[in-house]
Amino acid sequence: MRSVEEQLAAITAHAVMPDPVRIAISESLGMLCAEDVLAEQPLPGFVQSAIDGYAVRAVDIVGHAGQLHADARPSDVDFREVELPVVGEVAAGSHHPMRLQPKQAVRVQTGAPLPSLADAVVPLNWTDRGGRRVNVLHPVYSGDFVRKIGADVQPGDIAVSVDTVISPSQVGLLAAVGRSKVLVHPKPRLSVISIGNELVDVDRTPGLGQVYDVNSYALAAAGRDAGAEVHRVGIATGEPRRIREIIEGQLIKSELVVITGAIGGEAGEHIRRVVEELGEVDISRIAMHPGSVQGFGTLGDGKVPTFLLPSNPVSALVVFEVMVAPLIRMALGKRNPRRRAVTARAVGPIESAEKRRGFVRGQLMRDRETGEYMVQPLGGTGSAQAHLLAGMTEANCLIVVPEDVIRVRPGDVVDVLFMARQS
Repeated sequence: MRSVEEQLAAITAHAVMPDPVRIAISESLGMLCAEDVLAEQPLPGFVQSAIDGYAVRAVDIVGHAGQLHADARPSDVDFREVELPVVGEVAAGSHHPMRLQPKQAVRVQTGAPLPSLADAVVPLNWTDRGGRRVNVLHPVYSGDFVRKIGADVQPGDIAVSVDTVISPSQVGLLAAVGRSKVLVHPKPRLSVISIGNELVDVDRTPGLGQVYDVNSYALAAAGRDAGAEVHRVGIATGEPRRIREIIEGQLIKSELVVITGAIGGEAGEHIRRVVEELGEVDISRIAMHPGSVQGFGTLGDGKVPTFLLPSNPVSALVVFEVMVAPLIRMALGKRNPRRRAVTARAVGPIESAEKRRGFVRGQLMRDRETGEYMVQPLGGTGSAQAHLLAGMTEANCLIVVPEDVIRVRPGDVVDVLFMARQS
C-alpha cells in the first residue's frame, strides 16, 4: 500500500503550467503573472493634493518659525492664526494650471493638481473653511498633504513581478500604470467525467437502481474552488469505444482530467481497460481513508495528468482535495499548494482506520477567551457515517489523523486542514 506522500510525489512530478496568454487585467485576478510589468510613467504623474483643503506656500503659514529645526511639527511652534485670500479653486481632474502668488491660498480637492509655487495643503478641518478669505488655524510645512511626482512608482520600477499571483491590489496597480492587458499563466483547464450505467442527470427522475450524478457537479465545483477552469462533461455511458472517444475528446483540450466511477474490483474493469488503451494509469490502494482506491497517470499524446476517483461522493471529494487540488494550485503558482493547516483540540472522539491516514470532516471553531482552535468531528473514518454526503456540507475542515493513530480522545491535539474557499 502506497503512502499519501508517495502518491503526492508521483502526482506533483507531473505538475502542469499552461502556456502564457495576454488577457485583460479585469480577468487576471488569481492568475500567475508571466512577465515583469515595468512602469513607463511616474505615479503620480503630477504634484497633487492628498486631501481636501487649501494649497498654500508653507513659508506663508509658518514664516521663520518653520525654520527653527527640520523636525518641527505643529505642536512645536508658537503659532498664530494666518488669514489668506482665496484666489481660486482646483477640482480633481482639472486641466487648467494655476499659479499661486505669495500669501495666497487656492481651494483644492483630493487628487487635484497643485498650483505652481504651492508646496503644502492645509486640511479643511485646520481652517475656518472660508470662501473668499480663509483663516488657517494650524501650521503646515513644506510637503505636508502633498503627493509628489513618482512618490508611488518611478519610471522603470517593477509594478508587478513575474511569478506573482495577481491580487486585487495588483490589478489596481496595473491599471494605475496604464496597463490594460497583462501576460499570465491561465487557469489550468480541468475536465470532469462521470462513468456509470446507474447514473442519471439531475433533470431526470432516477428509476430503480439508478442514482443522480452527484460527482460531476461536486468535483467541478471543487475544481473551480481550487482555481481551475472547469468543463463538466457529465455522464459518459455506452460501449467502451464510446467512452474512449469521450475521454480522448477531453484530453486534447485539457491540462487535467478527472474521471469518477467504480474503479476497483470487477465493476471497474471496463474503466481500467479504456484508460489503459490511452496511456499509463496506476490504480492502487493508498494508505488513506476515505478514498483508498484511486488512480493516477498520464493519457494521450500530450501525457495529460489524469485522475481516477471513487464513485462515492464523499470519498471523491476528499481524494480531490488531497490529491488533485494541489496540482491545480501549483499550476496557479501558489506558494503552498496545500490547504492552510492549524492545530486544534478535539471536542469529541474520533476513530480512524488502522494503518491509514484519516481525513475526517469537522467543524473548526475558536475559543473567544483563549484564542485556541477547537474542532468537532462530524463522523469517524472507521464508520459508515464517513460516507454520508450531508455531513460533508456541514464541514469547514478536514481533521488529519496519522496512520499510527486509530483513536483520538476528546482533548487530544490534532492537525486540521482549513477548508476555506480559495480565492
